[in-house]
Amino acid sequence: MDLKQISMQIRRTILEMAHRAGSPHVGSSLSCVDILATLYFDTLRLDNWDERDIFILSKGHAASALYSTLALRGIVNEELLMGYHMNEGTLPAHLDRFAAKGVEVSAGSLGHGFNIGLGMAHGFKMKDSNRKVYAIIGDGESQEGSIWEGALFAPKLKLDNFTAIMDYNNLQGYGRATELCSFEPVADKWEAFGWYVIKADGHDHAELKAALDADSKGKPKMIIACTTKGKGVTFMEDKMEWHYFVVTDERRDRALEDLK
Repeated sequence: MDLKQISMQIRRTILEMAHRAGSPHVGSSLSCVDILATLYFDTLRLDNWDERDIFILSKGHAASALYSTLALRGIVNEELLMGYHMNEGTLPAHLDRFAAKGVEVSAGSLGHGFNIGLGMAHGFKMKDSNRKVYAIIGDGESQEGSIWEGALFAPKLKLDNFTAIMDYNNLQGYGRATELCSFEPVADKWEAFGWYVIKADGHDHAELKAALDADSKGKPKMIIACTTKGKGVTFMEDKMEWHYFVVTDERRDRALEDLK
């Protein structure tokens, strides 16, 4: 499968999981699928598991996107997905690092995964390891003060082995990120903090690959990935309610029709 087909399959799996579990955060999960597909099927070094690159989904409420990706990549058994968001089930709605292989940190309380990743990257530097760390944060998540503490500290430590990707869909739980806080110019803010910043179309695999591969010139890297909440399902796209709505039988059928 190419990355476009991989992304399509991940989206279909997310919808099936959400339908079966009656779980929210579907729009948030669909938003970051193309980023995950590019990372797991092109960028991350995973063949030697003990020396693998680390990926952290700091916006842990999009857990179903990571679970679906891990299953398609063959890191976890697809049967685990059947117990997602179920009482006495297998996979929680927010990430728990003890739930499955490939879930590197527990996340859901926003702003934490990003900084755990910076600590890991610093540890690899101290050990002269060539392992790299990647983390997806939400644009709404970047309103957390802990994000900016890490953003200040990472350039001081010269963590050029750390890449953050902002899932910039400009739609969080209570409205537009750009309207709720003084958000823009977000790229200039990260550059001012000493990061190497690239903007990319978060649904264009070639652009994402180029941004991930780009030399960060000795700095930590921030990729501003412009995305659409609910991407791939017409009636979910750019709709705040899909932070919360559940996938009924009728909605599942309509959504899968979009994703043929």
